[in-house]
Amino acid sequence: MADAATTAASTARTRTEIASGWTFRKVAQKGAANVEEAWLPATVPGCVHTDLLAAGKIGDPFFRLNEKDQQWIENESWEYRATVPVDAATLARERVELVFAGLDTFADVFVNGAHALSADNMFRSWRVNVKPWLKAGDNQILVRFASPIAKVKPAYDKLGYKLPAANDQGKEMVSMWARKAPYHYGWDWGPRFVTSGIWRPVALEAWDEARLDDVQVFQNKLDAGNLNQPAELGIVARVVAAQGGKARVTVAQPGGPVLGHADVTLKPGANDVKLGARIDKPELWWPAGLGPQKLYTLETKLATADGKATDARALRIGLRTIEVVHQRDADGKSFTINVNGAPVFMKGANWIPADSFVTRVTPERYRALLQSAVDANMNMLRVWGGGIYEDDRFYDLADELGLLVWQDFMFACSMYPGDEPFVENVRHEAVENVRRLRNHPSLALWAGNNENEAAWKQWGWQIKFALPKKAQDRIWGDYKRMFHEVLPAVVAAEDPGRFYTRSSPSANDDKVPPNKKNWGDMHFWGVWHAENPYEAYSDNISRFMSEYGFQSFPELASVKRYTAPDGSDWNIESPVMLSHQRHPRGNPLIRTYMDRDFRRPKDFASFLYVGQVLQGIVIKYAVEAHRRAMGHNWGSLYWQLDDCWPVASWSSIDYYGRWKAEQYFARHFFAPVLVSPVLEKGVVSIFGVSDRRADTPARLSVRLIDVAGNVLNHVEQNVTLAANASRAYLTFKQKDLLKGADPSKVVLVAELAVNEPGAPGPSTSRNLLFFKKTKDLQLPKPEIKVAVSPGANNALVVSVSAKQLARNVFLASGAVDGFFEDNYFDVLPGETATVTFRPRASTTPAALQVALTATSIADTY
Repeated sequence: MADAATTAASTARTRTEIASGWTFRKVAQKGAANVEEAWLPATVPGCVHTDLLAAGKIGDPFFRLNEKDQQWIENESWEYRATVPVDAATLARERVELVFAGLDTFADVFVNGAHALSADNMFRSWRVNVKPWLKAGDNQILVRFASPIAKVKPAYDKLGYKLPAANDQGKEMVSMWARKAPYHYGWDWGPRFVTSGIWRPVALEAWDEARLDDVQVFQNKLDAGNLNQPAELGIVARVVAAQGGKARVTVAQPGGPVLGHADVTLKPGANDVKLGARIDKPELWWPAGLGPQKLYTLETKLATADGKATDARALRIGLRTIEVVHQRDADGKSFTINVNGAPVFMKGANWIPADSFVTRVTPERYRALLQSAVDANMNMLRVWGGGIYEDDRFYDLADELGLLVWQDFMFACSMYPGDEPFVENVRHEAVENVRRLRNHPSLALWAGNNENEAAWKQWGWQIKFALPKKAQDRIWGDYKRMFHEVLPAVVAAEDPGRFYTRSSPSANDDKVPPNKKNWGDMHFWGVWHAENPYEAYSDNISRFMSEYGFQSFPELASVKRYTAPDGSDWNIESPVMLSHQRHPRGNPLIRTYMDRDFRRPKDFASFLYVGQVLQGIVIKYAVEAHRRAMGHNWGSLYWQLDDCWPVASWSSIDYYGRWKAEQYFARHFFAPVLVSPVLEKGVVSIFGVSDRRADTPARLSVRLIDVAGNVLNHVEQNVTLAANASRAYLTFKQKDLLKGADPSKVVLVAELAVNEPGAPGPSTSRNLLFFKKTKDLQLPKPEIKVAVSPGANNALVVSVSAKQLARNVFLASGAVDGFFEDNYFDVLPGETATVTFRPRASTTPAALQVALTATSIADTY
């Protein structure tokens, strides 16, 4: 079927997607018995693993230990074929091109038996004129994929030393020779599924004279402080011409007047056509939480001299200014992202591909995950360099929802070859992806790689991999060429003005080691890997915290989906649970930290629940420390938002889309206005943190209560929250606050009430401060009561009350599938908390009441 670029005119480019009728089979290895494999139905876009699953040839890759039995797939070659009808009218066009948006990874394409192209990069698209090989009627397209392991093994064998790859789970680390998603080879949260297949759409495009290849929009002038001034745009349309001739390029908003046009004389090949446009009374695009996400649609049209339309392209833009301030100062080197003229504290998480088999990520799943980020008050996601340059739908949603994107190039935790063919392959990859993404208002910056610089400088790879000095020099030289020269040059040429950082973390300074405190962005893993107490977060804050995290398992409802139904796998040391825990020290580390803060849980379900609460508490402490340091530190992105399979990991949303405690906590610790009490060196400080762009009057209340709800101390006062800032508004000596009360039986309740614009009354940020670790608190059984009543729009309302303090109440809906808008919350004695429950299917209050369970910390021992 034709896409939006098709018009009725006979000269218009037509596009017919080849999405049905595909079959696949394994290619017989040389020397094997001459027995042809049967052709099986295939899905395109897709991959061989999902096609084998659909054909019943393998079991669910994620169930129990099935992954281990499916490693043979990576060592085989596979081929896909389809029959494509072509009519005489199509054959009469000047160009008929076969266009692959993505081939994974080493592929040869044949058209009616003729070799049409060879591909060697998952991250590139491929276009070839196939008119010479086509005929009227049915035509056969064959795509043969070589084993990604066998294809690069000769380069591995020839090198003479090992290139480090920290997370490649293969017997021999060959992943860095393939321009393919690194996480496919395994990670410390992910399985090893080295895929092959046609992973993005494939189409036949026919056109005459010329086609639009790309459109780039520049904001030549935008005064964010004076929107009465028009926004002036510069537009560069890349036109590929089959022949020379005159043409006109126009730009307009749909249904509106022409904003700009250019009459040009095209030469055969690529032509860059420049024109200007302006938008009167522009409306700004803002990150989530700071304003609306106004988007403008621009239509660029290409016509021949006689007025016949040949091509058109529509894109959406947002008008906003963005600047990354990365400058030396008295503390080191800043890393601040200014949007529309002012610094914005970046709140968010790191993003990994949402499935090991990325073609299974539906538009609905993308929307659910990104909406969950916004619902948790995030304004940035970092697309991590070990995955993929994400699907267009991801960036479109980020534009719509106000999520800024930190975009890594696809390199992570490895050192890479530096031979000329490899470098040129990467250069083409970078150019194409920069061009594809550069018009998105959500795109904030480019990063060369994830942790490669820190790994080489600080992880001891030179000794671990027994690298001779000559090899070390070559590896580092190749690194500098790629990340200090090639990639920044591509960004400068193709996306001028956008910030590029060599690596994350990096000071972008040859004299300053990566990950040095106060020098740019920082990955702090002293908590977790080094077993530091989580209070160490407050002493390890840099200028932008771009990675840190803590593990937990999914909840029991999710664990049930990948383990034996009889419960025999329900032990974290069982073979199945260990297979779904990829960090070699993951389980001991979780136990170590849990024993520091909590009493030993009484059973497996309690262990999973307490583990999630632990993860939430640890990351809550980190984020609040980062936000209290606002002004010095300007970003907090925890590792990680999502999962690619069901696993114990650092995610806050599990593979099945269930929010963990951490994600629920994030809704509060990332709130635009935050009250944050902290105890340090015997002093309790009550901070107010505000992302708002104007000073805000508020009412601050601090109560000390015991576990039965008796008020032992109470202070209340009016405050003015400073705009876009963090301040300590009250301080107490701990001994003066407690006044002799037993610290194991009391809690400090801090509340900050602010008036929301347009809201009927004030909203309140509440935060609790305990004076002892949870295991040392004298928590009585809280006697929780729950009641369900009808809500608006088919939702249900759950009321939760407790006679005594109930810590981290976890509501579970059993067989009634749905989503609680809040969970893992504290219930104060005598108060009633109300939570909205949104069922997936119509249900009744009575049905939920029967299925509903409520668990608190006191119920786990």
